[in-house]
Amino acid sequence: MAFNLPDLKYDYNALEPYIDARTMEIHHGKHHGAYTSKLNAAVEGSSLEDQNIEQILAGAGAHGAAVRNNGGGFYNHNLFWEVMTPNGEGRPGGEVLQAINKAFGSFDEFKSQFSNAAATRFGSGWAWLVKTDSGLVVTSTPNQDNPLMDVAEVKGLPILGLDVWEHAYYLKYQNKRPEYIEAFWNVINWAEVNNRFGS
Repeated sequence: MAFNLPDLKYDYNALEPYIDARTMEIHHGKHHGAYTSKLNAAVEGSSLEDQNIEQILAGAGAHGAAVRNNGGGFYNHNLFWEVMTPNGEGRPGGEVLQAINKAFGSFDEFKSQFSNAAATRFGSGWAWLVKTDSGLVVTSTPNQDNPLMDVAEVKGLPILGLDVWEHAYYLKYQNKRPEYIEAFWNVINWAEVNNRFGS
């Protein structure tokens, strides 16, 4: 199957002032576009060509760097665009809030742990809220790895992810990653996080 770069459900400038239009344009069109085309090239003519992205990532450790890096980049960014919205509500409701309170004690404690995971990820990577068999967990991964991969330290279903590669924030925030992380809380699509939690 050929993987396609998804259209965004909002305009490039829709997340301003938290994430600027130029960053969104480059991040989506150039970076995510490159991961998509390179993933297609990496699986072309192989047995992976007939698998969906989740199946490919489940065996990422055996598929080589091109599949692991570009497959992760494709999936991670697909999730990233979906869990953001111009109409961010600040705090979740529903089942995911109940699960957050159960796992972390409070939303504020979860927010603190997630922000710390994003801020302390050395170099490039992602922070995640992950649904596991034992409940919700905060973790981070290097590069374009994610919790669906067999190589992940914490395995499960990612329901919220934050890209902390410099290309995600450097034009607006330069080296101030904590300011970018704080801004992210204003654009989270908690309805989508709830949908992923329930899947």
